Amino acid sequence: MTRRVTIADIAAAAGVSKGAVSYALNGRPGVSAATRAKILAIAAEMGFVPNRAARSLSVSSAQAVGIALRRSARTLGIEPYFMELISGIEATLSAGSFGLTLQIVDTVEEELEVYRRWWAERRVDGVLMCDVGTEDRRLDFVADLGLPAVAVGGPIEGARLPAVWHDDAEPCREILGYLHALGHRRIARVAGFAHLLHTGIRDNAYAETAAGLGLESMETFHSDYTGEQGARITRRLLSSAGRPTAVIYDNDVMAVAGLGVAHELGIDVPGRLSIVAWDDSPLCRLTHPALTSLTRDISAYGSQCAEALLSVIGAEPDADRTFSVQCLPAQLSPRASTGPARA
Repeated sequence: MTRRVTIADIAAAAGVSKGAVSYALNGRPGVSAATRAKILAIAAEMGFVPNRAARSLSVSSAQAVGIALRRSARTLGIEPYFMELISGIEATLSAGSFGLTLQIVDTVEEELEVYRRWWAERRVDGVLMCDVGTEDRRLDFVADLGLPAVAVGGPIEGARLPAVWHDDAEPCREILGYLHALGHRRIARVAGFAHLLHTGIRDNAYAETAAGLGLESMETFHSDYTGEQGARITRRLLSSAGRPTAVIYDNDVMAVAGLGVAHELGIDVPGRLSIVAWDDSPLCRLTHPALTSLTRDISAYGSQCAEALLSVIGAEPDADRTFSVQCLPAQLSPRASTGPARA
């Protein structure tokens, strides 16, 4: 056939009513096991693909999950973290016959409007909320809206919705302990957006650990996660008096950009500068030298977030919607970009 196969076509071929075909395709009672098997076999042979929109109307479900991201499309194109996160989300959703709707937005107001429209138009059954902030009004908004949602990040005090998160404090302590053991006392950090919850957790953990270790200097510079800002901050750091002997970056893109600046300025890595990155994407192993990084399974993290949201979508109305899932913290993977500090 060159046109789309319909339920009527299957019914005609099987010699049954369209209602019987609907029952069989949707796994509902009303037909015998033999008839169901016959209908499914004919549908598969004819290459039948269910109409998601029509099915969503019949079962009061969009069979889709939404993500609205306040990141530029250009940033997402080179940011390994989100690509791996989305791959894990998509794998779990596909296994449950759910689709993924992704939309890029510029502002919080635009993101809230997307949620309102999606829910009013039954475009999605729930949403995953990324980039959780320290004071995030989106959380109460979706809770008041009644839109099933899961926060990708945490922990969130007094949350009205579930959260799936990594411990960001322990890896910070591990990084500084490692660099301190290598003799580094002047350490800088190029962080992400200051308003994000995980950035604040890391800020506090680094400050407390640095004070406990008695570091001479522990400076943090916030950025937008892009390679351009990562390079700009690194260039300023390495051109200053009393430059750091080690720099920690909050994502791989900035770490690779920082390594490029070190090469540009003729500063040997790790001879004169040690570099540590987060997330451990393939980028970290393709550079020269390979980057020491914090390793975590981001794809598995995305899968856990999707599983949590699907459980909320399928839960009874009075079920607990404030649970918290803590994933294993990232583990330090030392590579050739770190070494002993030189006096």
